Amino acid sequence: MNILIKSAIIFDSSSPFHQQKNDILIEKGTITKIAKSINNPNNYQEIKLDNLHVSQGWFDSSVCFGEPGLEERETIANGLFTAAKSGFTAVAVNPNTNPVADNKSTIEFIKHKASGFASKLFPIGNFTKGAQSADLAELYDMQNSGAIAFGDYNKSICNANLLKIGLQYAQNFDGLILSFPQDNSIATEGLVNEEVNSTKLGLKGIPGLAEELQIARDLFILEYTGGKLHIPTISTEKAVKLIKDAKKKGLNVTCSVAVHHLVLTDDELKSFNSNTKVLPPLRTPKDTKALIKALKEGVIDMVTSDHNPIDIEHKKVEYYNAKFGTIGLESLFGALNSVLDLDTLINSLTTKSKTIFKIETTTIAEGQKADLTLFNPAFEYEFKESDILSTSKNSLFIDKKMNGKVYGIIANNNVVL
Repeated sequence: MNILIKSAIIFDSSSPFHQQKNDILIEKGTITKIAKSINNPNNYQEIKLDNLHVSQGWFDSSVCFGEPGLEERETIANGLFTAAKSGFTAVAVNPNTNPVADNKSTIEFIKHKASGFASKLFPIGNFTKGAQSADLAELYDMQNSGAIAFGDYNKSICNANLLKIGLQYAQNFDGLILSFPQDNSIATEGLVNEEVNSTKLGLKGIPGLAEELQIARDLFILEYTGGKLHIPTISTEKAVKLIKDAKKKGLNVTCSVAVHHLVLTDDELKSFNSNTKVLPPLRTPKDTKALIKALKEGVIDMVTSDHNPIDIEHKKVEYYNAKFGTIGLESLFGALNSVLDLDTLINSLTTKSKTIFKIETTTIAEGQKADLTLFNPAFEYEFKESDILSTSKNSLFIDKKMNGKVYGIIANNNVVL
């Protein structure tokens, strides 16, 4: 792969070319020259795009594909194509397949199906067998087969002793445990955030207390055991404070936030659109403000799309019967760029993948592998169903105004534009 990128603003705080406009020459997948102007005597393919910005390749820490077993929602092939077109050179894929990914054979199947694509797939294995929160899954075997972390997607670890044992055991091989932040005894059969809107609309609520109790429990256990804990998709102001205090204590805890919790609130529920049914639920403007502040301060480590394709039979139904989840890969950049400055945005998608998930990253410099995301941060449009590349169309951002367009990626000696 030989390519010449023309007049690109490089956005990479670890690069000596940060915020400079340069040409970038890529030969056989490696950046060989960066300069103000580069001639093209070998007639390489040239990339010239409006207001072109280039950053390190983006990483999404929470993505769902249906395969194996739920291909009607999303296949691995189409999921990785969607990720690439959305700017992601790497994604961590959750184990909520059928069967669930709780053993080395399923992890190896997923890795095999994902080989050869521009975007890399890193599987997350289940923490418990069958995601039932009763017995530990084959953590060590799955890590040897390529799993980068262990968690039961959108399911709480109800058994506190199991989390204790898992954190202790995983230290033997430097394993990372994910714990979904919800106490089911408090959440019960709740559908949306328990607040004024849930009362007005007559919908059962999930209070922020359900999230905060679970996080507090998990942090007490982590303080006792040691180890590494990642709390995905936090959504409340008090959750931020709990994690901030834990980090001050020196606990090895990290967390993410879903893009929809930074951009939207439970005011969206007034439409009774089942696409707004997500877990954790959309919270209040006060929570959203606290989450944005925490991301800028570094308390929250990364942003995820929490991309969860749901087929029409399980989503376009009565609100009570609809499954939780929204897709988010295609809309992440345009939505996030409307509430964050570009430095914070790019850092939230690039800087922590290596330290938390041990995924190799490269800076934009001569001699480095080309692992790049190409985008235009000043492109306003309205997100429509026609912009969705996923097999499932359950996006809560349809008809929302976006600011920013992704052109594609150059990664793994491939170009997707």
